[in-house]
Amino acid sequence: MAGQTYSYGAGRRKTSSARVRVYQGQGRIVINEKPVEEYFPRESDVVALTEPLVAAGLRDTVDVVVKVEGGGITGQSGAVRQGIARALVSLDPDLRGVLKKGGFLTRDPREKERKKPGLKRARKAPQYTKR
Repeated sequence: MAGQTYSYGAGRRKTSSARVRVYQGQGRIVINEKPVEEYFPRESDVVALTEPLVAAGLRDTVDVVVKVEGGGITGQSGAVRQGIARALVSLDPDLRGVLKKGGFLTRDPREKERKKPGLKRARKAPQYTKR
């Protein structure tokens, strides 16, 4: 892949961030220098991050190389999914409508809520006792 031209996209979810490069190729996906099935053992995560490629009809015609860090497994797969979608749009701007309609370009804004003083967690209060 060295020396080839690529399209770049960045994705984020919760505390995870992914940097994605999309090359012309045979459909290989490499995440942190490991095959996608090895990095994400759950099938649902693999299916989720390949959805933008399937929607664009490019599953077997592009290679994807990803560097992802932070967060957990599901957050990382969501970040990779958004990064792939953004990279595909920079590769071919005509795909923007298809990917936008599928919801692949929208950042999921949900974050972990902070713990509040006097509470045990973000919302869980100590048990109330009347007497």
